[in-house]
Amino acid sequence: MKRITYLCCLWLTLFSLTCLYSNSYSASPNNYHTSPTLNHGKKWRIGYLESGPLNTYPLNVIAIVKGLEELEWLTLPEIPKFADPKDTKALWLWLADNVKSDYIEFIPTAYWSSNWDEKQRPTTKRLTINYLNEKKDIDLMLALGTWAGQDLANDEHHIPTIVASTSDALASKIIKSATDSGFDHLHAKIDVTRFERQIRLFHDVTNFKKLGVVYEDTEEGRSFAAIPTTQKVAEEQQFKIIPCYATFSGVTTSEAENNVLRCYKDIAPNVEAIYVTIHRGITNKTLPIIAQTLIEHKILSFAQQGSSQVQAGILMSMASTGFQDVGRFYAATIAKIFNGAKPRELNQIFEDPIRIAINMATANRIDYEPPIVIFGIADEIYQDIAYPK
Repeated sequence: MKRITYLCCLWLTLFSLTCLYSNSYSASPNNYHTSPTLNHGKKWRIGYLESGPLNTYPLNVIAIVKGLEELEWLTLPEIPKFADPKDTKALWLWLADNVKSDYIEFIPTAYWSSNWDEKQRPTTKRLTINYLNEKKDIDLMLALGTWAGQDLANDEHHIPTIVASTSDALASKIIKSATDSGFDHLHAKIDVTRFERQIRLFHDVTNFKKLGVVYEDTEEGRSFAAIPTTQKVAEEQQFKIIPCYATFSGVTTSEAENNVLRCYKDIAPNVEAIYVTIHRGITNKTLPIIAQTLIEHKILSFAQQGSSQVQAGILMSMASTGFQDVGRFYAATIAKIFNGAKPRELNQIFEDPIRIAINMATANRIDYEPPIVIFGIADEIYQDIAYPK
């Protein structure tokens, strides 16, 4: 009974933490509309830059486009399945050819990727910014990933830029603060306490003493994996972090996958729990192997990315609505920019809804009995393991 009471209090604390940050960081009200409008009689032209292929980037782009459809800026046919689910170029070209809109167009030639190559990155940045400044035919850029956000968060251009799919835009120095992007043309969504909420919840419903974390030991890798936040909570809650370093930049996808598999195999015998962080090497190919490795060693696991990995056998995560909520947030932001707002004026704070996803098949196989309070806050409960195809 004491445990249940404690967990209820924990959840109220996490909820209060979210509300506190929501209120203290909320942007001042504005009266910008989201209704469709033309750019002086012409369609708005959108370009794209990404850090490199990552499975969350297409999901974010699709969610944004669907959000714009809800706001009646465009009509979206059924999106086909692409051979490579990480292939945003194929998606971008398809959008350019198939989206029907009187207001927006996705420019097929305005697509750039650094391909997770540190040597290629400066060239990609230069080509992108030169295009924006010389062609002067792009009205808004989508920047997916930390590298992409960093490369357009400067005064070398002035094209409105929406930074998406970054683990922490503040820690990675893309934005000046949660309330100020630092540049009139820049906007980057941030959830100030997202990863802190995840780690605190995970610890308090499992009470682990050793937490494994797999990440690339670079500034970007530590940001992706929320290492500063994890270290903060570890110090407060007195658990130990066991790291394993898996390079994801400057290597092929196959090498990134092998690095991740090696780390999870090596770290599993030495920990009670693992925070499964966002990593380029976690793909539809490697996720089932990772999940099976953790289950075989009876490891408690929490997916940083979301409930799609819980379906595949990770024990728990924050539940999601298929990126729907965040897509609406980005779409409304874009619509307000096209209606005259400066990106810097608009609210950057977006808190994921407080929901839990748990896989009971995994729980049973690792002999974990969830506290009853979990079922009161669980929005997604999976009874079996379904590997991605």
